[in-house]
Amino acid sequence: MEGFVMAAQIILSLSILVGLHEAGHLLAAKFFGMRVEQFSIGFPPKIFSFKWGETEYALSAIPLGGFVKISGMIDESMDTEAMKEEPKEYEFRSKPAWQRLIVMLGGIIVNVITGVIIFICLTYVFGDTYISKDVVNEKGGITAYELAENIGLKTGDKIIKINGADFDDFQDIFEGRVFLADDAYYTIDRDGEVIDIPIPGNFIENLNDEEAMANFIFPRFESKIGTIAENSLADRIGLQEGDWVVEISGTPVKYQDQVKEELKGYDKDSILLKVQRGEELMVFNESFSNDTIIGYIPLIDFEQSQVNYDLGTAISKGTTRAFGIVFLQIKAFGKMFSGELSFTKSLSGPIGIAKAYGGNWDWQRFWRMTGLLSMVLAFMNLLPIPALDGGHVVFLSYEIISGRKPSDGFLETAQKVGMAFLLLLMVFIFGNDIFKVFFQ
Repeated sequence: MEGFVMAAQIILSLSILVGLHEAGHLLAAKFFGMRVEQFSIGFPPKIFSFKWGETEYALSAIPLGGFVKISGMIDESMDTEAMKEEPKEYEFRSKPAWQRLIVMLGGIIVNVITGVIIFICLTYVFGDTYISKDVVNEKGGITAYELAENIGLKTGDKIIKINGADFDDFQDIFEGRVFLADDAYYTIDRDGEVIDIPIPGNFIENLNDEEAMANFIFPRFESKIGTIAENSLADRIGLQEGDWVVEISGTPVKYQDQVKEELKGYDKDSILLKVQRGEELMVFNESFSNDTIIGYIPLIDFEQSQVNYDLGTAISKGTTRAFGIVFLQIKAFGKMFSGELSFTKSLSGPIGIAKAYGGNWDWQRFWRMTGLLSMVLAFMNLLPIPALDGGHVVFLSYEIISGRKPSDGFLETAQKVGMAFLLLLMVFIFGNDIFKVFFQ
């Protein structure tokens, strides 16, 4: 069921974004008097279509993109026969280069506007809910799991700065901009000693899904009892939500990581528990010969801060967050091409993106992911690769600057090369996604 929910979310998200992207091309083309023959969300075979005016509108079965077929344009259809005829006034090739450039930028511009609007709306409607780093540090600092220990962090450390700058939101320590910064590091307070912990340049490769993130850092939380499992030791002795385990067989404990450490490899037939309930200290001496856990989910009760924004602030913050995604993409590509980041570990295709949406339908997360994906699609489409909008933009910019239009033969060849490259890239990305699922 989770897989179905993930797939449904990414298909809906892509359908919205592709539809808007192609609508950007369509509206710009029609504005300049170009004939649009077909508008399709998805790639053939068609599910259904209808014709309105000169344009056929279609919903197709393969939800990995879409297209707009504009008369007189060398595109994915490779309709070279039509290009041999004399240009007609309504064709793409008959219009001034600056108009053709705006048409090719239309989809990218709409994706940018969509992404910015989504982030503005999310910021205005939901504001920011977060756990302050000061609250985490007052409670006991962090729990350092394997990935954190690998870079030198320890449970109980208190992160006080990121890349030399103060911060408030504890979630900031997971931000991509932190890991993609040059010479990134955390500044920590470890038992009163201030230490800088360098973050390896390729460390972000280890944090490509929720499971990996859960193996990194979490706020250190106390050994207070939340939900109790039926027929567990905690259930049998009558523990209650809010009780606090303070000692296990003579060893004082305060945090849940200490409880786990005490129970790891525990080989005694009985266990002595001291539990604080309000002002009362309760003592239990129980059989533990067939148990490996006490049987409760810890109570995580960090105080959260809520910040709401007026419309003006939301516009500023939302726009900054949207364009921040593009800057991170540029930074990540730079590190991949320099060899600092691995292409195979850093690139994610539809499977990896679907996992980021999560296995349950959360509309706030859905729109956040859709806004993120809208900005990423705008950036990717602007790359100067023939067959992408960015390739057309390069050729049109050359024509505007030089006054010379590339020949139709050159454009046809470039389109074929670009399509072949994109096809190979898609195969690589799909294969890489499958490899990550089954072999990593």
